[in-house]
Amino acid sequence: MITEQNLNLPLIKNNITRTDLDAVIAYLSQDDPALTHSKQTLAFEREWSEWLGVKYSVFVNSGASANLLTMTALKEMFGTGEVVVPPLTWVSDIAAVLQNGFTPVFVDINRRTLGMDTAQVLARLNPNTRAVFITHILGYNALTQQLLDELKRRNIPLIEDVCESHGATFNGRKLGTYGLISNFSFYYAHHMSTIEGGVICTNDRAVYETVRMFRSHGMVREATLDEIRRSYITNHPDLNPDFIFAFPAYNVRPTEIGAVIGRSQLKRLDENNKIRRRNLDLFLSRLDPTQYQTDFAVEGSCNYAFTLVLNKPDTALRDRVEQSLRQHCVEFRRGLSGGGNQLRQPYLRKIMGNEFEHYPNVNHVHFFGWYIGNYPGLEEEKIEALCQLLNNL
Repeated sequence: MITEQNLNLPLIKNNITRTDLDAVIAYLSQDDPALTHSKQTLAFEREWSEWLGVKYSVFVNSGASANLLTMTALKEMFGTGEVVVPPLTWVSDIAAVLQNGFTPVFVDINRRTLGMDTAQVLARLNPNTRAVFITHILGYNALTQQLLDELKRRNIPLIEDVCESHGATFNGRKLGTYGLISNFSFYYAHHMSTIEGGVICTNDRAVYETVRMFRSHGMVREATLDEIRRSYITNHPDLNPDFIFAFPAYNVRPTEIGAVIGRSQLKRLDENNKIRRRNLDLFLSRLDPTQYQTDFAVEGSCNYAFTLVLNKPDTALRDRVEQSLRQHCVEFRRGLSGGGNQLRQPYLRKIMGNEFEHYPNVNHVHFFGWYIGNYPGLEEEKIEALCQLLNNL
């Protein structure tokens, strides 16, 4: 029997299984297996695209690299300007915006979705807006039809960060299929893992070809369209066709081992996500709604973590929550995604000063919100015991 005294609940457990490791061993047991990105990477990209419902995917070495290449491609295609971003996200989203010379424009979050508030996003759009870079936080959908319609009307690209929301949907369609570009992360603690890794997804052929070149030093030979390669070869007859560099780019190539693990993991992603959804429903249904927020917008959500947020600011209750979670060996992260309000971080305070004061919703979850692990092997009895523990504080 599970009691409050022996919860032992980590953020993630057994996310890379014996089956995945056996697939790697089988691959490495071949004569002279390729190790850097090759046929396994291409197969994983094709299978991921089919699962998600997009035309093209580019596997890279991390979700942060996916963010970086996405913003680099955006700059190459549309030039610099403003990018609307949330203060609740992972650091690499904002870093990629800054590193590419864009100006980040922040808007507060919606407490029910944890994503950017649509009305505030629309209010900040202007002729200098190059994109809206939305983050689907911890499995919740941050899109609204109003946002999609207005961006389409104004011809402003939508970029989706789906690193925390594999399999979540809006209007029955998977997140990551609405934007010009979408990013996913395969970090160990996420819905599925390639140890490290990420992927850039798009239906736009020009974006796909550009990102492929950016992934590997800007080399033209990485382009899949003959016309692109022929154009550069014709215009640069003094160069070896194998070594023409179109851009001052990066090396963020993945390994074949990561692709082998990804292909193995993808086979069970949908089933694992069903369990995660059931777990979240149980967690929110058992929490005391007088103390904790339980009205999250769960339709279409797919969460690898339980979102625990106090209804009202209460430092005494916050401290009791953290003390009890530690005492009962429940791992947690305060501030929800990325540690909370990115505007409070040193790298942004150097640029934005005390701008963080003007975002009450994200400041609330920064101080009074946490996430706790939700993984397929988590026993329902532990979820019940966890809620009982929290409700008794």
